[in-house]
Amino acid sequence: MPEFTMTIGGAAVETTAVFDVINPATGSPHAAAPDCSRAQLDAAFDAAATAYPAWRSDEAARRTALKAAADVLMAAAGGDLAETLTAEQGKPLQDARFEVMGAAIWLQYFADLEIPREVIQDDDRAKVEVVRRPLGVVAAITPWNFPLVLAAWKIAPALLAGNTLVLKPSPYTPLATLKVGELLRDVLPPGVLNVVSGGDDLGAWMTSHPVPRKISFTGSIETGKKVAAAAAPDLKRTTLELGGNDPAIVLDDADPAVVANKVFDQAFANNGQVCSAIKRVYVPERLYDDVVEALAAKARSVKVGNGLEEGVQYGPINNRPQYERVQELVADALANGGRAAAGGAPIDGPGYFFAPTILTDVAEGVRIVDEEQFGPALPVLRYTDVEDAVARANATDFGLSGSVWGTDADRAAEVAERLECGTAWVNTHLALAPHQPFGGFKWSGIGVENGTWGLVGFTETQVVHRAKR
Repeated sequence: MPEFTMTIGGAAVETTAVFDVINPATGSPHAAAPDCSRAQLDAAFDAAATAYPAWRSDEAARRTALKAAADVLMAAAGGDLAETLTAEQGKPLQDARFEVMGAAIWLQYFADLEIPREVIQDDDRAKVEVVRRPLGVVAAITPWNFPLVLAAWKIAPALLAGNTLVLKPSPYTPLATLKVGELLRDVLPPGVLNVVSGGDDLGAWMTSHPVPRKISFTGSIETGKKVAAAAAPDLKRTTLELGGNDPAIVLDDADPAVVANKVFDQAFANNGQVCSAIKRVYVPERLYDDVVEALAAKARSVKVGNGLEEGVQYGPINNRPQYERVQELVADALANGGRAAAGGAPIDGPGYFFAPTILTDVAEGVRIVDEEQFGPALPVLRYTDVEDAVARANATDFGLSGSVWGTDADRAAEVAERLECGTAWVNTHLALAPHQPFGGFKWSGIGVENGTWGLVGFTETQVVHRAKR
C-alpha cells in the first residue's frame, strides 16, 4: 500500500496508529491513512499559531504563495493525485482531474482578489475606514464528496486574509488531501497550512480546541449542529455549509426532452453526491409522463463502473453507510406506492454501486422526498398549479439551492426568486464559480463561501478612525 503522511509545521509527520481507506469500487481497503493523536493536533495548532504573525504581516507574499500553490496543483492534475482521488472517492478519473484543476482555479482566483477596504468618512473632522483583519488560526473540516475543491474553498480565502490553517479531510477520503499537503510543503511557509487526518474524534478535538478562532465546516446538518455547539463556549466564528434538498420546478412551457437531459445531469452529478444537486423535481401534470420517460431513458443509458475504467460516467457511492442509506430510501419509496421508472436496486458485484434511479408516483411524506438522499436516486413529483409547486418546494428545513426551468426565462426567474434558498438558478443548476457566493437558508448553513463574501467570512471588521482636529 502507498504511504501517506500528515503535514505539520511544513514537515512530514507519521503516526503510530493508522486506519484503512476503502476503495468504494471494490469495498476493500486499498491504503492506510495516519490517525492523528491529540498531541499531534496540538502540534499542528501550535505550528499554525507560530506561523501566523509573519504570514499576516505580508500580503504580497501571501498572494505570491497562493499563485505558486495554484500552479503546483494545476501541474498535478494530470498525475497520480487524480488517481488517488478516484481510488478513495469513486468518481471517474476525468472528473477527479477536473476537481484538481478546480482547486487550482480557486487558489488562483483568491490570489488576485482585492481585500475590501472602505472609506466611510473623509472630511475636515476625520478619515474613517473600515478594514478587514485576519482572525488568527482557522480549523477547516471537509467532506468526502469533493475533498480537494472544497478544501480549496477554505484554504484560499483563509490564507489570503492572513490566517493560518489546520485542515482535516473526511476519514473516507483523506489521501488526496494529505497528498496536497505534501505538494505544498515547499510552496507555503512552515505552519501556514497543516493537514491532519483521523476520524470523528479528531473533528471533535478540533472544534473544541482553544487555539482556532474560527471553524469552517462542510458536511451534514447533524454534524454541523454539533460543530456550532462545540464552538459556542469559546465564541469561535463559524461558517457551516450543510445539507440540501434542492428542488427543481419544471414549468408548463418547458421542452420535456431538453429539460430532462439537463435536469438529469445536474441531479446525478458526482453520482448524486453533491449538496446542491437537484434532489427532487416538480413537473406539471401535462408534461409528467414525457419528462419521466426522458429521465428514465437517460438513466438506463449511462455507464456506471470503476472510475479508473475508460468511458465510465458514474462511479460507486462513496461509502457503505451512504450506500445503505440510498438503498433504504429507495426501498421505502417503493414500499409506499412509488415506482422505479429506471433503476431501483444495487448493481451486482463488489463495491458500492447503485443503478441510477428515477422514482415516480411519490410525494411529500415519503422519506426520499423529505430528506436528502445524497445518491443516484431522483424522485419526480406531479403538480397542477405553480403556486402549489413553490409552496411544496419551500416546505422544508432545507434551503441550499433550487432551480426553475422554462422557455420564458423572465417568468422562470420570477418563480425562482420565490424559492427560499441561497442560490436560485434559472434554466441551469450547479453553476458554481469562485466569484459567486454560496450558502444556505434555514438548516442548510450559516455564512457563505466564495467571492468577496467568502473572504470577508475569514476576517474581523475593524474601524480605523483618524481625527483631523
